[in-house]
Amino acid sequence: MCGIAGFFGAGDVSVLGRMAARIAHRGPDDEGLLVDADRAVFLGFRRLAILDIEGGKQPMTTADGALTIVFNGEIYNFRELRKELEALGAQFRSDHSDTEVLLHGWRHWGKDLPSRLNGMWAFALYDRERNQVFFSRDRFGKKPLFFCALKNGFVFASELTALREHPAVPSTLSEIALRKYFAYGYVPAPLTFLHGVSKLPGGFSLTLDLADFSYRTEHYWQYQPEPFEDSSAAMDTRWIDEFRERLDLAVRRRLVADVPVGCFLSGGIDSSMVTALAMQHAGRDKIKAFSIGFEEASFDETRYARMVAEHVGADHQIETLSVQRALEILPDLCARLDEPVADSSILPTYLLCQHARRQVTVALGGDGADELLAGYDPFRALRYARWYEKLVPKPLHRAVSLAVTRLPVSHRYMSLDFRLKRTLRGLDHPANFRLPVWMAPLAPSELEQLFRAPIDLEEIYSEAIDAWEGCASDDPIERTIAFYIRLYLQDDILVKVDRASMLNSLEVRAPFLDIELVDFMRRLPARMKLRGGISKWILRESAKSLLPHEVLTRSKQGFAVPIGQWFSDGKLPDYPHSLNPGFSQTMLAQHRMHKADHRLYLWADWLLGASHLGAQLRSVT
Repeated sequence: MCGIAGFFGAGDVSVLGRMAARIAHRGPDDEGLLVDADRAVFLGFRRLAILDIEGGKQPMTTADGALTIVFNGEIYNFRELRKELEALGAQFRSDHSDTEVLLHGWRHWGKDLPSRLNGMWAFALYDRERNQVFFSRDRFGKKPLFFCALKNGFVFASELTALREHPAVPSTLSEIALRKYFAYGYVPAPLTFLHGVSKLPGGFSLTLDLADFSYRTEHYWQYQPEPFEDSSAAMDTRWIDEFRERLDLAVRRRLVADVPVGCFLSGGIDSSMVTALAMQHAGRDKIKAFSIGFEEASFDETRYARMVAEHVGADHQIETLSVQRALEILPDLCARLDEPVADSSILPTYLLCQHARRQVTVALGGDGADELLAGYDPFRALRYARWYEKLVPKPLHRAVSLAVTRLPVSHRYMSLDFRLKRTLRGLDHPANFRLPVWMAPLAPSELEQLFRAPIDLEEIYSEAIDAWEGCASDDPIERTIAFYIRLYLQDDILVKVDRASMLNSLEVRAPFLDIELVDFMRRLPARMKLRGGISKWILRESAKSLLPHEVLTRSKQGFAVPIGQWFSDGKLPDYPHSLNPGFSQTMLAQHRMHKADHRLYLWADWLLGASHLGAQLRSVT
């Protein structure tokens, strides 16, 4: 895992040096700069050495000098690709560098290269003969890639703060991005918080022509369900066995490293299954499993994490997140977070990565299972919503909604009043953007109050509408999976994990996002994912011989923190910069008086105001 940065066009090496320095946390082991002043090419790299410690230095150039690459990520099928390339005549200089595989892969396969890769990546590959640069980002957007097209140049970087070190990159905040941030809880790609700055979406490549700095993007992969021809119930047992085999292979691939590897263990079924499978391949050494506990009982899962660790024989390490510890973390986290996401679980994720990095350099996690296997509450809510809409006429719905708004407010984890109010709020809107309305910091009417202007719902939720309507299936479960994969996973979960881990110089790997496993899961019928109200059904069935029964049958619990209680008790520092101070103070007052639960908005606004973008907020409204 590493960080990349660079630009093409006028400039000097001092700018490149500052850009690379901004992402030093992503790669503390080494720095590499390449400057070709005659061609106006500036490439920077920061390395966290994981594979081929000596032979994997970057920027890496082919022996003939024709190709140069800066690459962030890991290619898990690099050995297979290397054998294939050697058969085509490629001659490798490194012992086992996946970076060199990309260089030779480009030479033989060109733009088809990303489709052959199994892994996580963001890279810039400079082709001197074509006078072009080829950029690519992995299918799910696990590794970040920001860019800014200038009139006579082009700038790119792994993080927004590095990009801003280039003097020509604009610093004006994007109002549409801010609106979407509060409508989703994150800024969906290709938008960013800065006007004129983009992030390459997952599954996309970009080709830059250095003759005139024009560029074009190409979609090389998109999640689509494609059911097996034989989807009969007779196939269920075979699919369960195949799922476990494919997941086991995905875990084995991600255990390959020249540095210590551990696992995150929350006590949920996803990370528990990954840890159990990793232990089977650990040999005589115990896998270190890392967990975070909470003082607030309704948020704490460590009892289940201990149970799993004892059951599989992992070396278990637990750290507890207290209010005091959170307050100690916040200033450092906010100051260094380049792209705020309104997900308070970044706090325990950051602490978990800090905790793990003391003993390992790589950790395996369970990200992707909830999105691909219908693990979140809204999947079950969809079923109830369909029944509700059929049985409850609109006048009665209004009466039910009014009654639910009068339920006592609780700040406990996923309390009944919180879930009911969110669900009924979503039912007031069309199915194609109901999900972000359920999940987001603000409802559409509240967005209008915050920005003091009317909101175009089709514009503000355009990405959700596209994901829903663009799904090849008309099954609401499959359409919901498409939304989660294309938006929530990419622009919330993976951003959170990447930044929390990289700020601690830790690489996190996600076996559930192995492309061969994903291709299998997207062909499964919906009943293998959600059956009789049981989420991730195939995962639970495949784990029966590996995990305790109590873990298999427990409900999903997110990696959340009691942020609502913290705001209610006034435990967070003074409110920083705010987009609309009057609106924020009203929301905070209602929250503290238990008139409403505004935890999601308050955190979104607080984090944005405390970030490097905060001082600019008042210029927007």
